[in-house]
Amino acid sequence: MGLLVQLKKNWFLVGLVLSILLAKLEPSIGRKGGILVPEITIKYFAVSLIFLNSGLSLKTEELKHALTQVHLHTFIQCFTMMFIPVFMQFVSLVAMNHNLLQPLLINGFIVVSCMPPPVSSAVILTKTVGGNEAAAIFNSALGSLLGIFVSPVLILMTLGLSGDVPFLKIFIQLCGTVLVPLTIGQWLRGKIITWMEEKKPPFGTVASCTLLLIIYSAFCDTFSNSDISLPPVELFTVVAMVIACQLTLLYTTFLLSNSSWCQFRRQDTIAVMYCATHKSLTLGIPMLKIMYSGDPNLSLITIPLLIYHPCQIMIGGLIAPKLRQWMLNEKQLPL
Repeated sequence: MGLLVQLKKNWFLVGLVLSILLAKLEPSIGRKGGILVPEITIKYFAVSLIFLNSGLSLKTEELKHALTQVHLHTFIQCFTMMFIPVFMQFVSLVAMNHNLLQPLLINGFIVVSCMPPPVSSAVILTKTVGGNEAAAIFNSALGSLLGIFVSPVLILMTLGLSGDVPFLKIFIQLCGTVLVPLTIGQWLRGKIITWMEEKKPPFGTVASCTLLLIIYSAFCDTFSNSDISLPPVELFTVVAMVIACQLTLLYTTFLLSNSSWCQFRRQDTIAVMYCATHKSLTLGIPMLKIMYSGDPNLSLITIPLLIYHPCQIMIGGLIAPKLRQWMLNEKQLPL
């Protein structure tokens, strides 16, 4: 009985492990072009469901309050678009000096640092933990929009590459999958608020299940990707560096958010940790295909990003229970 209680209590972690195992057993189901058709079901329907769900569950006052948190938004955007690129330059320098990886893979880490934040995973993880969901939504959308312009400039400055990015297409896609469902959710909330207060729909569970679907699809893509064909030692080095970088960035945001300079609320700290450290694969890969058009080395350069994406969701899910405990407890707990 005790084991069943623990499994039920930590059902998300169990689902996380099962999602990865199922993706490993048969990746063709959830990869792009597979039976699940994630290029439509995940990219559009799942992401839209996330923000429709957020629109229904969030109080309008919380969204309005999030717009006024300029200090918080500035910190998140500066960290993801300024601190992380500088940090990755340092990591790349160390890797190069110690011959840990070949130059193209090192460039791949620099490319990861220039990418904008994703529009979905950070929001769901923030909601799962009980953080400032409104701020997560705002910064995920803002970061993605800024990234359309800032990311190519950062890549040009660091690696000397340039290319024409389809700004309008990406902007329309973001509006369709973020702004429209969020607005519809807020409108529906006003119509059915009485019913919602009586029935208390499981918005958190819906968000968590959607995240598990995204995790499953992400790992299906990773396991079925023929481009990830490095020697075992080099592949292990890339994975180890990705995990080490993510843990370092997460802990750095945690410490800074709780410093006397920031003095963010705990809900804000959760949003900072996820929004400021996550990087977008769905925006990043199309952008790189344009900027590296015709470059035979593109597959190698994208490997760190292909590994970073599923790892950030996995690590975010693994630390979620600890962060939720920290949120609920008076005494601050170390990560």
